[in-house]
Amino acid sequence: MLRIMQAGTLEPFTELAVVIGLAAALGVVGSLLRQPLLMAFIGAGILAGPDVLGLLSMDHEVRLLASVGICVLLFVVGLRLDLNIIRSMGPAAAVLGLGQVVATALLGFGVCLALGMTGVVAAYVSAAITFSSTIIVVKLLSDKREIDSLHGRMALGLLIVQDIVVVVVMIVLSTAEHAGDGVETVSLGSRLAGTVARGAALLIGVAILARFVLPPLTARLARTRELLLLFAVSWAVMLASAAHALGFSREVGAFLAGVSLASTPYRETLSGRLASLRDFLLLFFFIELGASLELRSLGAQVGAAVVLVLFTLLCKPMIVIAIMGRLGYRKRTSFLTGVSMGQISEFSLILASLGCSLGHLDRGALGLVTMVGLVTFGLSAYMIVGSHRLYERVAPALDLFEKPMKQNDASHDGDGGYQVVLFGLGRFGSRIVEVMQARGVRVLGADFDPQVLQEWSARGLPVRYADATDPEFGESLPLHDACWVVCAAPELQANLTVLRTLREHGFTGRIAATSHGPSHVDRLRKAGADLVLQPFADAAEQAADLLLA
Repeated sequence: MLRIMQAGTLEPFTELAVVIGLAAALGVVGSLLRQPLLMAFIGAGILAGPDVLGLLSMDHEVRLLASVGICVLLFVVGLRLDLNIIRSMGPAAAVLGLGQVVATALLGFGVCLALGMTGVVAAYVSAAITFSSTIIVVKLLSDKREIDSLHGRMALGLLIVQDIVVVVVMIVLSTAEHAGDGVETVSLGSRLAGTVARGAALLIGVAILARFVLPPLTARLARTRELLLLFAVSWAVMLASAAHALGFSREVGAFLAGVSLASTPYRETLSGRLASLRDFLLLFFFIELGASLELRSLGAQVGAAVVLVLFTLLCKPMIVIAIMGRLGYRKRTSFLTGVSMGQISEFSLILASLGCSLGHLDRGALGLVTMVGLVTFGLSAYMIVGSHRLYERVAPALDLFEKPMKQNDASHDGDGGYQVVLFGLGRFGSRIVEVMQARGVRVLGADFDPQVLQEWSARGLPVRYADATDPEFGESLPLHDACWVVCAAPELQANLTVLRTLREHGFTGRIAATSHGPSHVDRLRKAGADLVLQPFADAAEQAADLLLA
């Protein structure tokens, strides 16, 4: 059977069908084990490669599809880089992202040198373990419905910063390599001057198109969704080809193509519709990566791989926890954010593959990074899924990383006299506070996001630092005069903790909880809620009343 399936005995279409079917079969097994699909794709490449079944003979075709997949990936990354979104991230996410990248890269570089790597290899490998997987983190946090939580938002901000840094690194490496190509008689200064001139021309041309041509063109194309999607893909590929013709890498052009459309109203539509195409085309990159691994040489990398896996799973999250602690975040938020970073990125594998193609890395280093990726992908998935149980076990040991918060003792924040104490100053809670204050009700806002507290305090509004999931919050809040305590946080556990803690402290006022779905209403009422707020249902009922009126 294996002889029949050896490379070269199958026609190209059948060979492609067998490899894709193998990836799909491994994907089913991986999904049952709650593992990322990236592992299944790399596993399919290993099985189809020359060291196992020897199925994959279409090196050129697979490499071409993989190149298109990377271009689409960078195009989607560029789509996310709307300047308005970057500005809305806030300084905390930027400080966290840059701090994590620098600290992890420096510590990782030292670890790699200690493992006996050369400086160039250590630089690549330390960069690879610095970044985390956007695809894995977003997928798992979305499945847990924590993507809009504070730690989910911090993780997303951190990932955006990482994506920007890794794309810049890839662009610099590729551009420097292309700038170095040429006739030896041409001076280095002339080559660099030519590269700068071509780069400036490319940026100016894209900026002009993004300002004057692309907005009206996409508005017209958007009348037909399929045509808009086709234009986006063609724009990404054409600009990638143009960048390559100017002496830059295709990744530069694809990324700029995404950035040029990031400020259009169709950014989210394009990003969502291209996600499936991106994942399918990246399948071929990971298959090619798995097929290119030399399994015989991986045994010599096991020791280094174990050290780097432990660094990625343990040290990288601790770096995030330490930085967030210094920024004023509670240990629970810091831990949940840090745990989500405990893997390397799909960009790490692309970066290592780029280094291999540029001649900076050998196949052994590429295999080492891939091995670290496979192990951290698998283990971090279970860590993210069980992050709350992990936190309960290690919480006492994290006190070291928590910066004591100073309560707001400004004149507008006395020790009593508040009729309402409200937890959760998100969009829903903030609006409740604004309406109540406009009607003359004294409201004290409570939240555990330092950035939110600073914004509210700057507006002269009374706020206190308090975590609804911390059973000891009752000791730090002036509850004796409050008629109502409102928990506007969307998480069920936060509402249940508030209800239980208030009753245990003998609070005699009324308590309002929040449910974003009907399934939790009865549970909150049984736990002691006098009123259950349902933002979506209440808004729909009010809208219907207005329409009928």
